[in-house]
Amino acid sequence: MHAFDVLGDPVRRRILELLAGGEQSSGEVTAVIQREFGISQPAVSQHLRVLRDNGFASVRAEGTRRLYAVEPGPLQEVDLWLERFRGFWSQRLDALATELARGRRERHRKDDTEDT
Repeated sequence: MHAFDVLGDPVRRRILELLAGGEQSSGEVTAVIQREFGISQPAVSQHLRVLRDNGFASVRAEGTRRLYAVEPGPLQEVDLWLERFRGFWSQRLDALATELARGRRERHRKDDTEDT
């Protein structure tokens, strides 16, 4: 499965967001996903399996618990692919930063003239 097919699913993206905060048990992940998406435990398990099978997550046993963690490799590949497109939004973000700075300067000038 292609990385964007894996990441195209909002449930899997949310699971990765949860795991980005640190290792979590399948029960912890399932509780959040069930609450937010209203899907069954087997459905959450299937999403975890897709992430695991495609290298986005790893799992380790700790007693009876299964602990999941993000694996950075596939995300680094996605980041490299996105690199060629960063210029499209970087220029716009730079322009926005310039406009915001200009607005702050104008507000400060206006405030300074009103104070005198």
